[in-house]
Amino acid sequence: MKNVQVSRLSMLLVGLSLTVMTVSPGATVINDIFKVAEQINAQAKISQVKIDATTEQTRELYADYKVVLKEIEGLQVYNRQLERQIAVQEREMRELAASIDRVTEVERQVMPLMLRMIEGIDQFVGLDIPFRIDERRERIERLRTIMDRADVAVSEKFSQVLGAYQIENEYGRTLEAYSDTITLNGSDIIVDLLKVGRVALVWQSKDREITGWWNRQSKRYEEIDESDYATSVSRGIKMARKQLTAGLFAVPVIAPES
Repeated sequence: MKNVQVSRLSMLLVGLSLTVMTVSPGATVINDIFKVAEQINAQAKISQVKIDATTEQTRELYADYKVVLKEIEGLQVYNRQLERQIAVQEREMRELAASIDRVTEVERQVMPLMLRMIEGIDQFVGLDIPFRIDERRERIERLRTIMDRADVAVSEKFSQVLGAYQIENEYGRTLEAYSDTITLNGSDIIVDLLKVGRVALVWQSKDREITGWWNRQSKRYEEIDESDYATSVSRGIKMARKQLTAGLFAVPVIAPES
């Protein structure tokens, strides 16, 4: 009887063991499936994050691309404008080069002209009545010096020469009195000189005892014998110095010859 009960208990234990063995493998498979599903979901989330990041980066790149396209379009317009400007500048450079060639040719013609003008004014001063002779000679020497200077433009040189001619031209229309030293009969004396245009150059000693003139024919300073000229020359000197109201006064001149 005991043996039968033991056998039944053994069979029961074996059955329980088989049941446990049957249930345990199934639960393990389910757990593995859940784990795999969780891993797949985790990887899907990671992939989705990467996809979202890639999408955002793509949008940013596309936006940058459109900005670059606009910049390229602007640069193309700017380059076309620069090409037109360069074409204009090249044309201006060609015209400037041609102008420089013409200026060089003009300079070659103007320089001899200016030198002749300086020689002409030098001869004119030598033949003219000798008023302010030192000042006028110095002006001519300055012109000669300027002609030899490479740092002075040709236009400035020509302006200086014309200026000297204008000054000489003005001398013929002015009444001027100044003090200077003249040579009279071999002696130097300080006198008041009165220039009446280019009509006459008269003088008077400081004490007004001697009155004279520049004789164009003899080309020297001489005394005037007529006493009437002393008062007249004195009046002219005062008028030139604005010390007397303008009026008439007499000066000796050489009558023109037939």
